[in-house]
Amino acid sequence: MPNPSFRIVPATADMLPDIVQLEEACFSAPWTRKMLEAELTGNQFAHFLVAVGCEEGKTTESIIGYHCFWIVFEELRLMNLAVRPSMRRKGIGRALALEAVRVGVGLAANRALLEVRASNEAAQGLYRKLGFVPISTRRQYYTNPTEDAVIMELIPLVVPENEREARLFPVGSGSVSAH
Repeated sequence: MPNPSFRIVPATADMLPDIVQLEEACFSAPWTRKMLEAELTGNQFAHFLVAVGCEEGKTTESIIGYHCFWIVFEELRLMNLAVRPSMRRKGIGRALALEAVRVGVGLAANRALLEVRASNEAAQGLYRKLGFVPISTRRQYYTNPTEDAVIMELIPLVVPENEREARLFPVGSGSVSAH
């Protein structure tokens, strides 16, 4: 299936209802509206990006993915990445994760960390392709259902060589288009 066209833009407070809906569609233990709002508007370390595009068979654009990540001094923490189930395996999650890495590099982070469900092989594969390696396990970290988390790390934090020319958007700017 060909990749859809989509744009990655910084999230805004008016996007919160759509982000909450996407969160609830993608996670068995979703963050609450209040938690998402705090990340979007009240966390000085948080960065929030959305992928905007058209779902198959639709003519109006909507939020088809989002990524919340933190940059705390020299560390990039990938928090939540979600892609609408009907839009998965089209490069949207990869583009969002890659942009987080680019932002982290641009803000002088030198390592990245994340937790991912042990059963989420698709996400683990995505992160491995970006250079992340599993470093440990957190037992019974997730609920609903109870499950271990695989902790993955990328040191040093670098944009993969095959992605260096594809410039998305510089820190603090508008949007990026991907095709």
